[in-house]
Amino acid sequence: MDWLVSFSQTILIFIAAIFILVTIHELGHFLAAKYFKMRVSKFSIGFPPQIFGFKKGDTEYVIGATPLGGYVQIAGMIDEVGMGDGSDDEEEIKPDEFRGRPVWQRMIVITAGVIFNAILAVLIYTGMAWNYGENVVPVDSVPGIYIEEGSAAHQIGLQTGDQLVGVNGKKVEYFNQLLSPSALTERNLSFMVNRDGEIITIDTPSDFLDIINREGGFVDPQLALPSKVAGVVDDSPAYEAGMQDGDQIISVNGDPVAYWVQLVNKIRDSDSSLQLVVQRNDQQIEMQLTPDPDTRMIGIQAMALSEVFEIEQRTYNLAQSFVVGADRSTDTFFGIIQGIGKMFSGDISMRENLGGPVAIASITKEATDSGGWIGFWNITAFLSITLAIMNMLPIPALDGGHFMFLAYEGITRREPSPKVRMGLQQLGFIFLIGLFILITFNDILRTIGG
Repeated sequence: MDWLVSFSQTILIFIAAIFILVTIHELGHFLAAKYFKMRVSKFSIGFPPQIFGFKKGDTEYVIGATPLGGYVQIAGMIDEVGMGDGSDDEEEIKPDEFRGRPVWQRMIVITAGVIFNAILAVLIYTGMAWNYGENVVPVDSVPGIYIEEGSAAHQIGLQTGDQLVGVNGKKVEYFNQLLSPSALTERNLSFMVNRDGEIITIDTPSDFLDIINREGGFVDPQLALPSKVAGVVDDSPAYEAGMQDGDQIISVNGDPVAYWVQLVNKIRDSDSSLQLVVQRNDQQIEMQLTPDPDTRMIGIQAMALSEVFEIEQRTYNLAQSFVVGADRSTDTFFGIIQGIGKMFSGDISMRENLGGPVAIASITKEATDSGGWIGFWNITAFLSITLAIMNMLPIPALDGGHFMFLAYEGITRREPSPKVRMGLQQLGFIFLIGLFILITFNDILRTIGG
């Protein structure tokens, strides 16, 4: 029964995010059309069958049962599936029709959905910065990290104890700057590392993003937490052995440890009792204990990041928040563009990195589970930028395809024939349906395989 509740929550969260994105996108087209006095016949969020609708003036407002899209039906706009109110070339073009307005106005109407999605992302990031601020970890306060054998970090040459100080030839001030979308998707990604007092450069392979996908992550300040005990659970194996708050475990079964993740791995990999050496003030104390047979845990708690590192809590006024929102949106935009470029160049696997509705729903649920409303709005802003980019691809049936026809008309001073436009848009629509099915099928295979 739990799986059904979890599945239902995933679907509802996914629909909520898509509803917001589609509404804002179509609202852009709608308001631009209305501003230029074009007659809008229908404003629909979702595709048929219709759940709810009403008419006001010339426009019918509709909520459809299929939540994966929407459309604005503008008089005189030729469309691939009859969602426009197209008129034939031989019919008289009326001033309130799409084709009756200047090309530049039609270009604005076509791009308004994309522009609104971009604005939405900026506003979401701005709102989060204004309301919550952000926590940043100075790289100087993270002296070294634990690198697990076989991890993505290990595969590119990082070693336990390395201090990350820069990315792509530039030193950074904060840890989060090392992992920004635009930095991680650059063509020649490299990291600057302080290793035993020497600054060296670690180059990554072209398929580094594929490696991260397979191994499930890269580096995190959590990997730098020391093997120091913040708390001992009552009546646990550690409590019975005499361990105390503030003890630092320095070896397990004769193997030295310095990091919390390293300590946890040693404990979980052990099949028998543990021989621990604990540093307490100036003393080294030997302890023997046996982990809980069910959980493979000994009952100790790690220190919080704020107890170890100099975490800076930043707050912003409205103007500063807008700058942060614009910067995050720009960084995400270039990260996605560069990531798409890597897929088309063959540097990374399209199968591993291109996600459809199943992947999006899963990621949205994970973001919400880990970050609550902050996670939800973060992923919604990311998807809003993704939707804007995808819609501007020059594929007939997308906004970018319509823009391409208008650019041709603006340059040549004549429209492509309705038959040519209709034919290309239908081909584009068929292509998108096929791509949608393929990506969804790929999502399902990855889910089953993963």
